[in-house]
Amino acid sequence: MRTGDFNIRDYGAVGDGVTNDAAAIQRAIDAASAQGGRVIVPAGRFLSGTLVLKSHIDFHLEKGAVLVSSLAEADILDFAKLFDDDNDCTGWDGGCFLFACHEKDITISGGGTIYGQGDRVFFDDDADGGAHECPLRAAAFRPRTTFLEDVENLTVRDITIRDAAFWTLHMAGCRHVLVKDIRILNDIRGANNDGIDPDCCQDVIISGCLVKTGDDAIVIKSTGPMAKRYGGSENITITNCILYSRDSGLKIGTETCGDIRHILLGDCVIRDCSRGVGIWVRDGAVVEDVHVHHITGSVRKYADGMRPSGPAMWWGNGEPIFIDATYRNAEHRYAGKIRDITFDHIYMKAESSMFVGGEADARVENISLTDLQITLCAQGTQKSGWFDEQPSERGVYPHAIPALYARCVDGLRAQGRVRFDSPYSAERNGLFQAEDCTETDVLLEER
Repeated sequence: MRTGDFNIRDYGAVGDGVTNDAAAIQRAIDAASAQGGRVIVPAGRFLSGTLVLKSHIDFHLEKGAVLVSSLAEADILDFAKLFDDDNDCTGWDGGCFLFACHEKDITISGGGTIYGQGDRVFFDDDADGGAHECPLRAAAFRPRTTFLEDVENLTVRDITIRDAAFWTLHMAGCRHVLVKDIRILNDIRGANNDGIDPDCCQDVIISGCLVKTGDDAIVIKSTGPMAKRYGGSENITITNCILYSRDSGLKIGTETCGDIRHILLGDCVIRDCSRGVGIWVRDGAVVEDVHVHHITGSVRKYADGMRPSGPAMWWGNGEPIFIDATYRNAEHRYAGKIRDITFDHIYMKAESSMFVGGEADARVENISLTDLQITLCAQGTQKSGWFDEQPSERGVYPHAIPALYARCVDGLRAQGRVRFDSPYSAERNGLFQAEDCTETDVLLEER
């Protein structure tokens, strides 16, 4: 072992998968941080409560290492006590497994696995009557796998994260971030088990990742507490990823309490998602300068279910592109602004429209959709015929499915080819439908 390595076994970790090794692992982290070094998690199965990562360490999981998150509430740090949140949909409760706050120069690396035990949290209550597609029911306590706040120079590379019980890689207010060549393999029906969440982060590179989740695969946010501390999200590139989700492959929003700008997504596969790329504003901010190119894959509608607590459903009905500025609820009367967005070279099979929607006082501006190759075709068991603007006052409502729909848009350019396979048809649904739009230049042709 090289100088500067701190093996957790040398600090008392047992690695039998039963003993809580948190104290021993934390001693190794503290020692490595004091000198600057690499914390070695060797082959074995190490159960642990919350671990607090600190500056100047490489937290390195060797091949064959499995780091297991405890599901005992007493073992998990409740980091949400550090701030107040007035947005009910953020879901800060539940604590987290790997935690860092106000640190710098942290790497999480290696060929090992972080295991969130989500497979012990989620269960199927057959809410959708045997379709086995709607979100699973979840146990009351389920921690995030990570919450990394205000870390400067953060690297996460090569590891596998499996079966997250809640958000998987949540980075809040971080700067100079590299996420490279990781695998996130979660339950594809797991509610709220997002893959990668840059929240009010700046200067972020995400590349070469395989992400399978029930909730959004990659979602860029500006949540209320973090926007107050760190401002918005900007300067983020996402390339060469394969994204599976029952929600969006890439989502921007819905939490938009700070501005989001300068975002690039390219050369990715979006596979069997409810939506391809979605952009939401709900909380009064600006989303601008977002550019998406060379995306291929498929999107489809999944079955909904019913529970006593309400509908069990995913957001989305198979839209390849979704851009939406509308009112979250009666208390949020200004949605925000979406402007200067481009999509090009999009090759998708879809079950619903390319959707661009604003409101009279939240008009969408300067949208370009070019080099489109869209096939509208049935892929699952559910019928089309609905627009879905959740979470909002508009909600879910019946609507014909044109290839492209626009509402309250100023400056829309679209060019490409659309194929209609039964039960879709250009005659019934149309290539383009617009409501209260100006400066439209739409050249879609049926192929």
